[in-house]
Amino acid sequence: MKTEPTRQIHLDFHTSEHIPDIAASFRKEQFQEALRLGRVNQINVFAKCHHSWSYYPTSIGTRHPNLTADLLGQQIEACHEIGVAAPIYVTGGWSAADAEAHPEWCMRDRNGGFIATDWPDDARSADAKPPFQWKELCVSGAYHQLMLAQTEEICRRYEVDGFFYDIYRPHLLCYCDRCRAAMTDEAVDLDDLRAVEAFRSRTIRNHTVELSNLIRDHHRHASIFFNGLTTIEEPHNIRYGLHRVNTKNDLEDLPTTWGGYDKFPLRSKIFHREGKPVVAMSGKFHTAWGEFGGFKDPAALRFEAATMIAFGASCNFGDQLHPNGEMDVTTYRNIGHAYGYVEQIEAYGVGGVPTASLGLWASYDHEADEGLTGMLLDEQIDFAIVQPGDDLSRYRTIVVPSVAGLLDRSVREIEHFVRDGGSLVLIGDGALRQTGDAVAIACGGRFVGRSSSDVDYTVIASGLRDAPEAAALHRAPQLPVTPFLNYRPSLVFLADRSVEILATIREPYFNRTYGRYCGHQNAPDRPQRKTARPAAWRSGRVIVHTHALDRLYHAHGAKVHRDFFTRTLRLLHTAPMIEAELPSAGRVSLLHQADCKRYAAHLLYGVPVTRGGCVVIEDTPPLFDVTVRMRVPQTIRSLELIPEQTPLAWRTADSGSGTPAIETVIPRFTGHCAIVARY
Repeated sequence: MKTEPTRQIHLDFHTSEHIPDIAASFRKEQFQEALRLGRVNQINVFAKCHHSWSYYPTSIGTRHPNLTADLLGQQIEACHEIGVAAPIYVTGGWSAADAEAHPEWCMRDRNGGFIATDWPDDARSADAKPPFQWKELCVSGAYHQLMLAQTEEICRRYEVDGFFYDIYRPHLLCYCDRCRAAMTDEAVDLDDLRAVEAFRSRTIRNHTVELSNLIRDHHRHASIFFNGLTTIEEPHNIRYGLHRVNTKNDLEDLPTTWGGYDKFPLRSKIFHREGKPVVAMSGKFHTAWGEFGGFKDPAALRFEAATMIAFGASCNFGDQLHPNGEMDVTTYRNIGHAYGYVEQIEAYGVGGVPTASLGLWASYDHEADEGLTGMLLDEQIDFAIVQPGDDLSRYRTIVVPSVAGLLDRSVREIEHFVRDGGSLVLIGDGALRQTGDAVAIACGGRFVGRSSSDVDYTVIASGLRDAPEAAALHRAPQLPVTPFLNYRPSLVFLADRSVEILATIREPYFNRTYGRYCGHQNAPDRPQRKTARPAAWRSGRVIVHTHALDRLYHAHGAKVHRDFFTRTLRLLHTAPMIEAELPSAGRVSLLHQADCKRYAAHLLYGVPVTRGGCVVIEDTPPLFDVTVRMRVPQTIRSLELIPEQTPLAWRTADSGSGTPAIETVIPRFTGHCAIVARY
């Protein structure tokens, strides 16, 4: 697989017309020295920003009114002199001066109003503009033609390594006059949201394909990326395949303020399936984009960079150039701290293919997928992504999150998978057909309906509570002997008599209302009401959970829900490809580098802490004598600890699962290490 440069920067330059002397302090030598200090081998530089200003002499757009030099040209020349690639940034969905000059180019809602992103802040006066507030433009018609013309101008003027187009948001539906007319011509029902969504996706696809074809006519090998088409919080990108136009997939993710450190592992596994280079994109900022003078701790940058490599991605950190054009030395010293470490480990990550014997059936419902991912990551249970049409024989176990209809297109394949010895775990609605009225496959139970309780309680069966965990290196957690709370009630199933009940449900005395309530929150469980309703059961190689444990964990993070889920999972998933004896903040990732005849097992340990509105990593305490087990189909010839490049001894361990594993011990690591297993 083709790979991207490994140590990248995204150099934002959204610069107001109210600031004078733009790039007056830019010096090629200072720019180059910053890149050397940061150990950078690629940097995205700006042709046109969100303010609509261009940073080169343009006859198509409008050069920044306070810029006299060809900043873009000078930056490209400076980069190429020292062997650094310099893809070119062009704004797409946000362009302020264009929006003001041409309101007809702007996206409109059903009522004809502007669609404007507005992230509220604690504005101190009535005229204080909130951050990230821009009118959205529709990438069609005259605005589309402007972007084509300016792209061609850039292609003709410069040696182009690639293009980075920004702000594509297909989940925002447009009802501007141009889109309304086109939808009328195509007989699109404006009251049919799915039909309007499909039209919006076609508009974006036509725009991105035409731009891509134009670029290839001039620069056949240039990279092309449209930012926003790799988000998974909204299903439109995946549903319509909009990301497939990209030649690589950058995964923009600011973990300090955009949802934490567990989004990237899931997204990386999804986009590795495309067979294209994956680039992990974070920021040097303490908060988010556009923060002048904010710094992420160097230890956090190093940990994030190691995580990117561990999951098989190139690294990219966002920065923002000062309007005077001078690079910030502190920023590049901090980034150099991270990228110096990346230079030692990048060969064992970038281009590697994530491999696991457990498959997560992707739903693209972020609560379900991220909640399930969180439980697996916190238990160091590595996984790959499964979708309809995949070869299921690659997996020993498949877990289906709590979204109805995920198996509708794959019932026969799933039945064959289980019949051939595979294991299946169904969570909540994941057991149901799309219609939500019956189970999707034979699983030892019958769906009855939905509970009317506002909460309920789980009682673990003694057989599950006392069962050994053959697949777990660490000591099995102690499951409660008393009922524990579920913040959302279960689905109602009747289990067949032949199944093994793993847990049952106890209901509250009543729902909390103004007429009946108890204390501050939920009513307690009602012990005298005995019920046969299951919370979980096992039927052969299928386990069903009647609660949406993934959503519960996403919303509340209760360890008891994770312990319950993983205890049942390990009844079936007894021989994972990688196990590591790590605390819950530890992470594992197994990559296969077939061309090099090796596996790289990456271990990470950093402890995120919430401070104010940010999630930060500052401390990466060392871990000692960490036991690791690996099960791979090839015969391993040697183990080596990276980055120390020291050999590791190992032994063959049975671990009670019946599948031999090689077991080794890492004497010590801080933040990150990798075991390279050559065969």
